[in-house]
Amino acid sequence: MFAGVSCWLLYIAFGSDFVISQHPVQFFSYISSHAINAMAVKDFIAHNIFTEYIFRGAQVVLYFLATMTIVEVLTNNGCFDFIGEWLRSKRPVTLLWVLAIFTFLLSANLDNTTTACLMLGIMHPVFQDERMRKVYGAAIILAANCGGAATVIGDLTTLTLWTDGLITPTAYSMMVMPSLVVALGTTLTLMSLRLPARIHLGTHIPPYRGDDTILNRWQRMIMFFVGAGGLWFIPTFHRITQLPPFLGAMCVLSLLWIVNELCNRSLLGSDQMVRKRQPLALQYVNIQNLLFFIGLTLMFGAATETGLLQKGYSWLASAGDYMAYGTGIIGGLLSGVLGNVATLLGLTALFEQPDLAAATNPEFFWPLLSYTTAVGGSLLATGTITGLVLMRMENVSLKWYATHVMPKVLAGWLAGLAVLFVMMYILN
Repeated sequence: MFAGVSCWLLYIAFGSDFVISQHPVQFFSYISSHAINAMAVKDFIAHNIFTEYIFRGAQVVLYFLATMTIVEVLTNNGCFDFIGEWLRSKRPVTLLWVLAIFTFLLSANLDNTTTACLMLGIMHPVFQDERMRKVYGAAIILAANCGGAATVIGDLTTLTLWTDGLITPTAYSMMVMPSLVVALGTTLTLMSLRLPARIHLGTHIPPYRGDDTILNRWQRMIMFFVGAGGLWFIPTFHRITQLPPFLGAMCVLSLLWIVNELCNRSLLGSDQMVRKRQPLALQYVNIQNLLFFIGLTLMFGAATETGLLQKGYSWLASAGDYMAYGTGIIGGLLSGVLGNVATLLGLTALFEQPDLAAATNPEFFWPLLSYTTAVGGSLLATGTITGLVLMRMENVSLKWYATHVMPKVLAGWLAGLAVLFVMMYILN
């Protein structure tokens, strides 16, 4: 956030040359009806350049605020209690795959950060052994990151690519899904080889939510399908109306809240309904994630307006498409250190140029970039927000993760990358 604000303060103070070089037509049209002075330049930057990046960041933030609230409403009404009931198998390998597959599917429908927090909270009381909680927690994090990258609504990065018009929902998912499945499957297979023959599970105790009446299964199923099914409808909503995706998410949230009021009508007049009527969706980790995203959006936006990123792109474009694809792969490896969100937003700002097709095929390039950063960010626990959540919730050290998890994730990353290149060769 400090970097983003500082960059724009410097730009608005010393950006007159950049404005003339980057926006000559718009700027000279603007000053034709305004006095030519320093304040006119600042006014043009504030109202014609800065607002574009604020809108791009704000629509992503509004979307995630709506989806986080949807998940919290479902959680407060016990719509995810069946997950804990399903985790009753004492076969470690079966339990690992079931947990990872369900996390993958849930993350693809909701978002990876919220799903990871939800699944880690469900998993913690199930396992009595601390080491097993770390192993299964790492599998949850990888599955959440892969599932979030599989759809345009599952992760901050893919949602940004979609709202910027760089990818389309169906084509993107069909291109990247096989690679993500192979990467996750390869890693889970390697993790399965080191699991014990049996594990001890804790006793499942349903959470107490401060009310005396729990919704029956049919009511919880209705709320679950309204919330999760509504999120799947958002790409269709956007395609039909051409309105921003966050408006569709707000529409789903409002509909879910009506269903919530109807299902809990017997508690509407009691103090016990407070938790259900005021969901605590604005969790620290999600707000931290969104503020981090806003800061990066502002920072890379200011760098773009200076023309620096265009020069870097022109150099890569002159080197040919192999250099561009190679940069995406190297960026994926570095995302474990720099963070997947920062890496993808930086590379997006670098490659988001009108003549991108001259150097790369956007149909293949953006899925490649999304895949490499999503799975590459899981190489280290600090590479994703979900990984940081795992470190806090399960006391996972960076050394333990690098020793026991990173080699397996790297093998899965390479296997998925091979599948992606095969698909690119076949479809090209």
